[in-house]
Amino acid sequence: MKRILLAALSLLISFNAIAQSLEDIPTTIYTTQKITTKSPSIDGLLNDESWNAVEWSGEYTQHQPEFGVAPLQQSTFKILYDDENLYLAFRCFDTEPDKIVKRMSRRDGFDGDWVEINIDSYNDKRTAFSFTISASGVRGDEFVSNDGQNWDTSWNPIWFAKTNVDTEGWTAEMRIPLSQLRYADKEEQVWGIQSTRRIFRNEERSTWQPIPQNAGVWVSAFGELRGLKGLKSQKQIEIQPYVVAQLERSEAVEGNPYATGSATRLSGGVDGKIGITSDLVLDFTINPDFGQVEADPSVVALDGFQVFFSERRPFFIENRNIFDYNISERGNNNTLFYSRRIGGNPNGYPSLNPGEYADVPSNTSILGAAKFSGKTDKGLSIGILESVTSREYATIDNNGNEREELIEPLTSYAVARLQQDFNEGNTYVGGIFTATNRALEDTDLDFLHKSAYSGGLDFRHRWGTAQWVISGRGLFSQVNGSTTAITSTQRSLTHNFQRPFAEHLTVDTDARSLTGHAGALRVAKTGGNLNYDVDANWRSPNFETNDIGFLRNADEINTSGGVSYSIVQPFSVFRTMGFGARTRARWDFGGQHLYQNANLEHYMEFKNYWSVFTNIFAELRDISNYALRGGPALRLDRALGWSGFVSTNQRKKVFLSANWTLGNAERDAVKFRIVGAGVTIQPTNALNISLSPSLVHIRRQLQYVDIVDFAGESSYIMGSLNQHTLSMTARLNYNITPDFTIQYYGQPFISRGRYFDFKHIVRPLEKRIEDRFELLGVMPLFKDGFSLDQTGDGVGDYTIGDPDFNFIQFRSNLVARWEYVPGSELYLVWSQGTTAFGDPREDLLPSLGDNLFTEQAQNIFLLKWTYRFLL
Repeated sequence: MKRILLAALSLLISFNAIAQSLEDIPTTIYTTQKITTKSPSIDGLLNDESWNAVEWSGEYTQHQPEFGVAPLQQSTFKILYDDENLYLAFRCFDTEPDKIVKRMSRRDGFDGDWVEINIDSYNDKRTAFSFTISASGVRGDEFVSNDGQNWDTSWNPIWFAKTNVDTEGWTAEMRIPLSQLRYADKEEQVWGIQSTRRIFRNEERSTWQPIPQNAGVWVSAFGELRGLKGLKSQKQIEIQPYVVAQLERSEAVEGNPYATGSATRLSGGVDGKIGITSDLVLDFTINPDFGQVEADPSVVALDGFQVFFSERRPFFIENRNIFDYNISERGNNNTLFYSRRIGGNPNGYPSLNPGEYADVPSNTSILGAAKFSGKTDKGLSIGILESVTSREYATIDNNGNEREELIEPLTSYAVARLQQDFNEGNTYVGGIFTATNRALEDTDLDFLHKSAYSGGLDFRHRWGTAQWVISGRGLFSQVNGSTTAITSTQRSLTHNFQRPFAEHLTVDTDARSLTGHAGALRVAKTGGNLNYDVDANWRSPNFETNDIGFLRNADEINTSGGVSYSIVQPFSVFRTMGFGARTRARWDFGGQHLYQNANLEHYMEFKNYWSVFTNIFAELRDISNYALRGGPALRLDRALGWSGFVSTNQRKKVFLSANWTLGNAERDAVKFRIVGAGVTIQPTNALNISLSPSLVHIRRQLQYVDIVDFAGESSYIMGSLNQHTLSMTARLNYNITPDFTIQYYGQPFISRGRYFDFKHIVRPLEKRIEDRFELLGVMPLFKDGFSLDQTGDGVGDYTIGDPDFNFIQFRSNLVARWEYVPGSELYLVWSQGTTAFGDPREDLLPSLGDNLFTEQAQNIFLLKWTYRFLL
């Protein structure tokens, strides 16, 4: 026992020593030279004479699994430059070259053995450009921000790389045009750099500049690249025209002139990039093609809230980090700028008379968009985005006579973001402003806001070798419009000003504007083995950002606190291990304590590369201001649950995983069982296949159904719900070459819900669920509805539609992508989609089979060609 305690004490002392050693690690320096002879040919062979002008730099140190020791295989690199390019050569030694893993993937796949260079050309200690090349020749590139906390793979610069495997291991050469980097206009440059090598077969990562795994920093601890003299400003000009040809086939609808079963489209546009200076760039797009390669996942949202979908359009995701602005300090989907508002579905819908058909655009056309972004040598980050969407009309046919109806006005969207660094990047102060303006004059779209503005100020300060951080932000919003628009906003699910007993809220039907505020503050320790944080954030009832942002709900004050302990050095049978605990609480601005929870989590990775994550959570208090859709606050029952994830060795040719979430609320108010699995098969280096089935079963006693007027009052109708959801996500990736890939994505999805035990809410805040409602008498009225008896006299008092559902959907994409020259691509795409509504009385699998393949699918065939000109 004594030996065990001594060993544990020794282990903890060594861990703490490692966590505290960052400030004692000397900065590694590499000095480059300008090429005076012929520039290297990028072929991966390293046999050009110009490489002899500089020395190799090596002595990489193991980063993981065991920091500070020598890596199993050593690596070295060289750097040269000329007036237009930066050149890098890597020698990755390997005593067993036949074991080098040369897995292929699409760009940014980061599979197999690879080596990378991170370049902090701003030398701001916060951001960097990352270039990765795998042993198989697949390139990856990322923009690194927030001192390594964010790695954005959407950044796709033009650069060149080749690799070669020989008896000593493998080699790589890179040529990175200086126009793809951002740097200050100085006679002599000092850049931060870091190089990392991954050996896939034992998941070892070694770095040129030693940085402990638990340091809590990345870019600010880089080594230095010196010797860069006389670099000229690279005023980059890139023009990328595109052409899209599309054929759509679907089921024809008799009598509908807009559903003939076939449609074609030919369009084109131009994307461009102009380097104003070496550190400021203007991006623009005219008539952009924003077709998505992969469809959004299927979802059934019974809570009534809008669903957040990730951005997939290249113009908006590239260099988006500067525009990311969460409303709270801890990440969630509430944000001031949600780019999918631009070019989304039209807000209006035409009024149709019997016998009329309408051709309604699925998306709003973007006339043009531009971004101005970069960072000056004084540490000022700038981001300005402007986009204009066109008026959209629905075309309506009435027995051959057509008319048009406006369903979306001409709209301008703008975002401006500034951020100033101080104290070598350890402190910044920033601000953001957004604006949405709609041309609503002479339209029938007065339910929309005429204008919407939001903005804020934010700061962050780090100290104690960057292990401690305090950050915060203060925000405002204002929407303006007709009394109809502002009243609708107050009554929307996001705000619910009309809910009874909320004395701090009042619906003002004469209001023509709404102004709100929000904010957040966080203090955290983020380096070392032991970390902890506390934070608070709020959103006032009037706070509204959904014209250009994403806001699920307002009227909240949230607090959170957590602690975690991680062991990053291998011991016993473990590679890593971690523990964590967190509690959260929520109030509304009326002082109602809405929510309290606590959770404990544990993570461990074994030396055989299996990993396990478990989480025990308790919902200690849950009162919802939204469950009754504008009705009074409703108490939901306390719950206890357990979730987890298990995965096998991801380096094997067959990789398995399983996940689950299991839980129960008091008095069986809710039961939820969510289970999922995954299998990934890698039969060859070029082929990857994965399947991920998921089954969800939720049974709850209180699910919203409807609000009806009865005896001069509102009756809030709920029902017990038994819901099953089954889905399967399938993916296939096949690389013919590093630049020619074939990808498939498919997802069959079915969600069936059956309601029973209809009830109306009478005492919504009672502790016992039985005391919150009274059961209703139910009499089937017709095929699609019920007559409900609230008074108990056996006579129906009102009717509701049948809320049972059986939603079935299948979405798939098959994409062939060829990057025939760097930055220029050819796409062939086949998208297929089917949506059906089955009989809720049927079982899941028979209903899925009967409806999924009998409905006429919508098929879209698309050819897209782009070519990037460098001027």
